[in-house]
Amino acid sequence: MRLAAFRRTAGLLLAALATAALAACASQRTADSLFGVITPYRIEVVQGNVVTREMAAAVKPGMSRAQVRDALGSPLLTDIFHADRWDYVFTIRRQGAPYQQRRVTVLFDGELMKSIESDELPSEREFVVSIDTARTKSGKAPKLSLDDEQLRALPSPKAAPARSAAASEAGEGAVGPARTYPPLEAASGAPQ
Repeated sequence: MRLAAFRRTAGLLLAALATAALAACASQRTADSLFGVITPYRIEVVQGNVVTREMAAAVKPGMSRAQVRDALGSPLLTDIFHADRWDYVFTIRRQGAPYQQRRVTVLFDGELMKSIESDELPSEREFVVSIDTARTKSGKAPKLSLDDEQLRALPSPKAAPARSAAASEAGEGAVGPARTYPPLEAASGAPQ
């Protein structure tokens, strides 16, 4: 008799646990937390290049493609069908910060930049504030530059060793003789 009662109690307990587990899987909590205390880890996803207002202001019509790439970085999207268009897309999903997405399009006329089109871009300071999830409740942006006292406290850069006149004549650099390398591609007509 006791064994039958134990089996029935165990069966009811297992059924109740299964029902609770299914109910927990089916419910959608807006806070994404378990019992309001434990929050799951969300991986930080950053895609593309951050383009700030200052970076976009540094790019002017008439600049070469190389100069634009130096200022903004490599474009996320280039298209062989639209060779005169570079697209910079930036997205970030970070726990504790709002989702952000921005688009910048640079148009070229041959090898020279013609125009730049973009969404509203943040300044560097605004961008840092928007992704800083550890800032104090005051909401103040972190300081992005050093004052004069901090600059003086930095170690001075080490000077490169002086080259002797004999090393200069021999074509030797500060660390040894100049090096030459064979071409990466085989010459035409040469066996491969």
